[in-house]
This record gives sequence, C-alpha cells and structure tokens, in this order.
Amino acid sequence: MSESIKEKIIAIIAEEAVLEPGQVRPDMTLEDLGIDSLGLVESIFKIEEAFDISVPFNANEPAQNEFDISSVAAIVSAVEALVRARV
Repeated sequence: MSESIKEKIIAIIAEEAVLEPGQVRPDMTLEDLGIDSLGLVESIFKIEEAFDISVPFNANEPAQNEFDISSVAAIVSAVEALVRARV
C-alpha cells in the first residue's frame, strides 16, 4: 500500500466521519465510522479530486459497483488500482 495514497484517503474519510485520522483503521467499514450514503458520495468526490481519477461508483446502485467500499483498506486498494491504471 502506498503510504501517501493511504494517508490521503484516511484523511478524507476521517474528515467526513468527523474523526482524527489516527482513529480510522484499515479494517473499519464506513458504517463503523458513521458515514452514510451522502457522506460516501462526498468522500468519493473528494477522492476523485485528490487523485485526478474517475471512481466507477453509482450511488443509486451501491451493491452493483466495481468499486469496493467494504472497508477503508478496500477503498485504498481500489484507489491505488485506479491511480496505477491512469498512468
């Protein structure tokens, strides 16, 4: 896991959850963090902006997305893959 990508994503998620980055662990789910669907969409917009990527996520059908949001670690892995694919 690239530390800078992981750190940026954790900072974005922590901000959305109104927590300190140190309180966000890779094994936590968005539900654990109290992030609802609106917060998820906000986080995805911030991630897209921060990494200049397009996240394949449809808020209307979250269960049918290619983008894994099952945990913080899954989000980090998915973003890393998108960043690698962009190059």
